[in-house]
Amino acid sequence: TAETTLTDIVVQVGRTGVLTPKALLNPVRVAGSTVSQATLHNEDYIASRGIRIGDRVLVRKAGDIIPEVIGPLPDKRNGSEREFSMPAVCPSCGEPVTREEGEAAVRCGNASCPAQLERTLTHFASRDAMDIETFSEKTAELFHDELGVRDPADLFSLEHGRLILLPGMGDKKANNLLAAVEKSKTRPLDAFLFALGVPGVGRKTARDVARRFGTLDKIREADETALAEIPDVGDVIAQNIVEFFRDGEQIASIERMLAAGVNPAPVETAAGGV
Repeated sequence: TAETTLTDIVVQVGRTGVLTPKALLNPVRVAGSTVSQATLHNEDYIASRGIRIGDRVLVRKAGDIIPEVIGPLPDKRNGSEREFSMPAVCPSCGEPVTREEGEAAVRCGNASCPAQLERTLTHFASRDAMDIETFSEKTAELFHDELGVRDPADLFSLEHGRLILLPGMGDKKANNLLAAVEKSKTRPLDAFLFALGVPGVGRKTARDVARRFGTLDKIREADETALAEIPDVGDVIAQNIVEFFRDGEQIASIERMLAAGVNPAPVETAAGGV
């Protein structure tokens, strides 16, 4: 652990619309690296620990990876500290946010929220997903703002002529990006399933489902009973998967990807697979 000052709390919007508070810190060395930001999880976490903006706080790396604020040092307050409250509207799109009874998460329900769309693109292109090299959060923001990219399927219709006109892109970067997009078309099925962002389907679950069914078509045809039989999937995630592949917008997006040449590599099915 290390001690530093929490200078501010900003709110980020994730790809599922969840608002997450993040601490901005005076840079401090923690477990071998310099930390200037840390997770605060949710507003209940902040309230239960009495964390205020301006506090001296203790910071650690959860699991030796993700920096988090453990709590404040109230004895070191000088009276200038301020309490934090979650915003009533989304900091990205300005739409009202909601919090369901019994849940810790505050959500933006606007499906067209720029932050959600950009995070969706970033997740889709990430290493464990489609592994589109050179693609970053800044790329997602640039494509959203300048090219009108709203759907991961849009990435497969990018044109060199438009890319080179983007700020900081240039010929070489455009070529590298297009090559990475082309290479991603044959990513393994489990990586593609993870990239789609089905609620509750992490990397391991995507791998288990892909090994159970082997091909994208069989996953799309699977019912809740068959999906729930997979260890660690259960009824809720099984329902999420079925509903995802019945959603009109998701169907259209996937069909556009397949038409553009995306062909997820089948995986060997586990014993007892379809």
